[in-house]
Amino acid sequence: MNDVIIKDNAFLRQFETTEDGHLAKIEYSSQERKVFLTKLVVPEEITKEGFKENFIKSVLHHIQEKNLRVVPTSPHIAGFLRKNRQYKEMLPVGIRI
Repeated sequence: MNDVIIKDNAFLRQFETTEDGHLAKIEYSSQERKVFLTKLVVPEEITKEGFKENFIKSVLHHIQEKNLRVVPTSPHIAGFLRKNRQYKEMLPVGIRI
């Protein structure tokens, strides 16, 4: 599993990475010590096996390094957290998935 190189584009409020010349992004908003992951956008041209999962993992590690909590409002990201319980401690108190 390769780590995806993440760029935090604070101006556009999105985490970005480039794969095969195409831009994939996770849009977010932040409030207090929480990051709301609102939308996952991966172009159809990116067909690499497991790319979405690796991208989400890299973004979660980036958020974890800053000691922030994550609130997934994107169905795809919420589904990922449901399957990968090791990220459960990143959820704010009272948020269940």
